[in-house]
Amino acid sequence: MNFSRALQQAWLRRGALAWLLWPLSLAYGLLWRLRALAYRQGWLRSERLPVPVLVVGNVVAGGAGKTPTVIAVLEHLRARGIAAGVVSRGYGRRLPAGGADDVREVQPHSTPAEAGDEPLLIRRRTGVPVFVGRDRAAAARRLLARYPATRLIVCDDGLQHLALGRDIEVCVFDDRGVGNGFLLPAGPLREPWPRPVAAVLHTGAHPAFAGFTARRRLADHALRADGSRVALASLGQQPLHALAGIARPQAFFDMLRERGLCLAHTEALPDHYDFDSWKPRQHLGFMPICTEKDAAKLWRVAPQALAVPLRFEPEPAFLARLDRLLDARL
Repeated sequence: MNFSRALQQAWLRRGALAWLLWPLSLAYGLLWRLRALAYRQGWLRSERLPVPVLVVGNVVAGGAGKTPTVIAVLEHLRARGIAAGVVSRGYGRRLPAGGADDVREVQPHSTPAEAGDEPLLIRRRTGVPVFVGRDRAAAARRLLARYPATRLIVCDDGLQHLALGRDIEVCVFDDRGVGNGFLLPAGPLREPWPRPVAAVLHTGAHPAFAGFTARRRLADHALRADGSRVALASLGQQPLHALAGIARPQAFFDMLRERGLCLAHTEALPDHYDFDSWKPRQHLGFMPICTEKDAAKLWRVAPQALAVPLRFEPEPAFLARLDRLLDARL
């Protein structure tokens, strides 16, 4: 087991490694509190936008279902006729050299290296304007200038980005909850919890504490690189090579098996894996199958691969709560 995986395991309980790192977490917590105080006192500037801002994020390191939540929220907003846009840092993209302006609009033909895999997935799945930039407020200003009819900005993964003012915060958790409850690096917490948020949404099957829930399931089809569909049921017992460069690859593999697919091989890769060094002939003869998030990168080296979309359905009570919050601000 590599150090990263050992650390992930240590974050689930208060064992020897967690206690060894605990003094560092105290220093981290002090720095976090000083930073938060600086924003509250106005020593550091938090920019307010002319439209409401909804932040979807989490307080634990690693993926917890933020991007599926953003997509589900955007689909709900479209059903209500609310024009929204998305800003994101665009984790994993290549930044321009020399401190140049890194804000850019994500287009359907953008590459993951230009946009980041998650913003690209959001853009392709929803069709809404998506802008990426280290400075989310600058990205939002650019979005509003380009799309002035936008009534709401959704910030993907921005709970800790205090430079952007916000009106509504949604905090997403998976089945890990807050892990061992320690701050980084002794635990998974990016900031102290609990703290006030408008809504807590649990994306796993076994919520660790109170909050709204969501149902996750795979679509009934997989996508080819040309956009055509293949019914999962048609794959039968065809041996497949499943790959996943996400925070919890095993969850994807389990969902594939639950759909009756035959996984001859599974390959768990680091989150946001770029596939540049992946060997496409490693399992010659088995059809590669991956997450929709990984597809844009994998298709460059394995154009025959199949990608399975995730269907994510927050409970109606969460959407009703969101509607009440939005109606009070729009």
